[in-house]
Amino acid sequence: MKSFTEKTNQPERADHHYAEDQEDNQRDGVNPVRQNIQSITELHQHIEDQISPQQRAIERVTAFLGRPRFLFLTLIFVCLWMLVNIVLDRLKLPDFDPPPFLWLQGLLSLGALLMSTVVLITQNRQDQVAEQRDQLDIQASLLVDQKLSKLIQMVDELRQSCDSDEGKRDLEAEAMKETLDPHQVLSTLNRSLGKTDESRVIGEEK
Repeated sequence: MKSFTEKTNQPERADHHYAEDQEDNQRDGVNPVRQNIQSITELHQHIEDQISPQQRAIERVTAFLGRPRFLFLTLIFVCLWMLVNIVLDRLKLPDFDPPPFLWLQGLLSLGALLMSTVVLITQNRQDQVAEQRDQLDIQASLLVDQKLSKLIQMVDELRQSCDSDEGKRDLEAEAMKETLDPHQVLSTLNRSLGKTDESRVIGEEK
């Protein structure tokens, strides 16, 4: 009897879990925070998928070079190299790099050249990703500005239709209706910075 009751309750439990899953999915669908996190995750995954195996290997090397472990290993290697050669020289045994350690200097120079190249390659890709994100931020900001301008225009039209004084105009609302022109803003900013630099030069000359 107990087993029969458990069997009859299993479909009800399954339906209950299914309803909870559907409710969670609907809740996630209307949650803007989860949507934004999902969009950011997809964008990051899209950028990572475009990395070539060679670039990925170089970035792993760069990540290792930036760790304290690499610094300690380098110091240990240099100290051991010098110590072994000095001991061999004191014992009158053949050494492979006597002082002033020309082979060690060559290896360190070659290592520095390779490390700088690897870091530059990684930095170039990071700069490209940063530029893409900056462009995305600009596009999103312009889109938000357009939406806000349209919303202000609609609210102002509603206010005018409900206001008894039809001839009254809100100058601030009229100014906020205009969308942002990035070229005009950049030109104004450059002129302002130019005037500031000129004033500073004149003040220093005085």
